[in-house]
Amino acid sequence: MSTVKNYLSLIKFSHTIFALPFALIGFFLAIVFGNIEHGHWNLNETIGWGPKPFDANFFEHYGSTIIVKFTLVLLCMVFARSAAMAFNRYLDRSFDAKNPRTAIREIPAGIISANSALLFTIINSVLFVVTTFFINTLCFALSPVALLVVLGYSYTKRFTPLCHLVLGLGLSLAPIGAYLAVTGVFDVLPILFSFTVLFWVSGFDIIYALQDEEFDKKYELKSIPAWLGKTKALRVSEFLHVLSAFCVTAAGYYGNFGMLYWIGVAVFIGMLVYQHSIVKPNDLSKVNIAFMTANGIASVVFAVFVIADIFIG
Repeated sequence: MSTVKNYLSLIKFSHTIFALPFALIGFFLAIVFGNIEHGHWNLNETIGWGPKPFDANFFEHYGSTIIVKFTLVLLCMVFARSAAMAFNRYLDRSFDAKNPRTAIREIPAGIISANSALLFTIINSVLFVVTTFFINTLCFALSPVALLVVLGYSYTKRFTPLCHLVLGLGLSLAPIGAYLAVTGVFDVLPILFSFTVLFWVSGFDIIYALQDEEFDKKYELKSIPAWLGKTKALRVSEFLHVLSAFCVTAAGYYGNFGMLYWIGVAVFIGMLVYQHSIVKPNDLSKVNIAFMTANGIASVVFAVFVIADIFIG
């Protein structure tokens, strides 16, 4: 049991709270607004966005398909994220050992060996690809690309301060990936949600990176705070969060959502404003509140209201 706990800590399982709610949004968008592969409707046969009228036999015919797809999507989320986090810890182990803030992490602390973390990464990567094989051909074909993004992020801090955007890109695959798992096609609305995640995650990762500005400079690691300093880095974060707010608003208008959606948007944007109100260049004491609490509330509450609006709004 302690081994499981150690690996859950290694991959920061609690941080699943950021991307998973958006994956659920993408999934339920596909169920209600999109088309189930080989089902009785198709996006190309509809004009605009609007809930499909479920016939009396819908869940009898497609219930098992929905459950299987949902399970596979969750497994993909778990495997991809586990691989990405374990690989990040493996690759950064020498830096983590030198940084007082991260020296307690599992690899530098000797709780999990580097080779075990690498093996864990490989196993989860293989399981991710295998799982996509059982979803559909498109997801399987794109699985190496998804892995390249989520694993490749770990290298980016060595050569570009735009590493935060690569992290955001990795998490932004959640809503569009879940949508593709059900429909097998791309569409504008889930892409808008993916851009929402891209700018949102990139922005709050910059806030989190403020803690390591001096360390990154000393060891020549790249980040927006190390490149621009704390004050300008916060301005960049604010700009990215404005873009995220714009995308989530655009998604609301494009999808013709109801009141519940806009309540969710108000909470989401409110949490963006809140985290910038409590983190200052000369006071980083509330970075963890901004990072975990504010963004956790933003994603979960937003997803609850959006999914409620999808079905009953």
